[in-house]
Amino acid sequence: MSIVIQNISKSYQSLQAVDAISFEVKEGELFGLIGPDGAGKTTIFRMLTTLLIPSFGEAKVLGFDVVKEYKSIRNSVGYMPGKFSLYQDLTVEENLNFFATIFGTTIEENYELIKDIYIQIEPFKNRKAGALSGGMKQKLALCCALIHAPKVLFLDEPTTGVDPVSRKEFWQMLKRLQQKGITILVSTPYMDEASLCDRIALIQKGKILKIDAPATIISEFDKTIYAVSSSQKHQLIIDLKGYPSMHSVYAFGEFIHYIDKKSDFHSQDLNHYLISKNHQDIEILPIEPTIEDIFMDL
Repeated sequence: MSIVIQNISKSYQSLQAVDAISFEVKEGELFGLIGPDGAGKTTIFRMLTTLLIPSFGEAKVLGFDVVKEYKSIRNSVGYMPGKFSLYQDLTVEENLNFFATIFGTTIEENYELIKDIYIQIEPFKNRKAGALSGGMKQKLALCCALIHAPKVLFLDEPTTGVDPVSRKEFWQMLKRLQQKGITILVSTPYMDEASLCDRIALIQKGKILKIDAPATIISEFDKTIYAVSSSQKHQLIIDLKGYPSMHSVYAFGEFIHYIDKKSDFHSQDLNHYLISKNHQDIEILPIEPTIEDIFMDL
């Protein structure tokens, strides 16, 4: 295993940021921590990259203890924090050379590892990092995290704040890096990115809700979800919450996602109920669940 976490916790005075979590990441795996802001993802990353000491529990990266053997971990991993943290007054090339020098290597020595990414920013190699677009900053940060050929790559919300095209390109880059044998732990608040990981851990308020392959999590979901719409969306949410056998109701794009408590639920009954509440243009359709639906249910 590349990463092993056992009952690790971290608290800040009265705030329990991470609460006794355990999981493992296999060698060469692309593992995702999926959850909203404040779920504890960044705290976990900071403990695994030896920037924070756990309050309880233990964790190992590449067999090294995150507290006792932190120097060995720092030499063996790449870390891309959520906030762009490179030197904004240095150029693209100067940043890359600087980080290569820190790790006692050169751009040329590990160029093949970053080549696919670097060729996209090479035309701007003399531009200061602070003047780059969000997508270009992201690619530069990834190059700097890879320049010393790490065995494990930690990426904390790498696609937050970048455009959809850059997000797609970034995940394609991660898949290529995985093919080179690098273990990747990535966190994201975007539920649609979960399907791009080999396995995921759904996390909320410092606790792991579920761990498995995305397809397995979806296939094991035993409730039927209905997409409901009408001409009065706001009132629709209120009325659905008042339906006697309602299990859950939440907005999802242009529809309201509805789950009923009854195993013998009939959508016609709900339709009649909504008509009685003066709704028009009613649609009630059973749909396939997504990771976001399952997260909301958990």
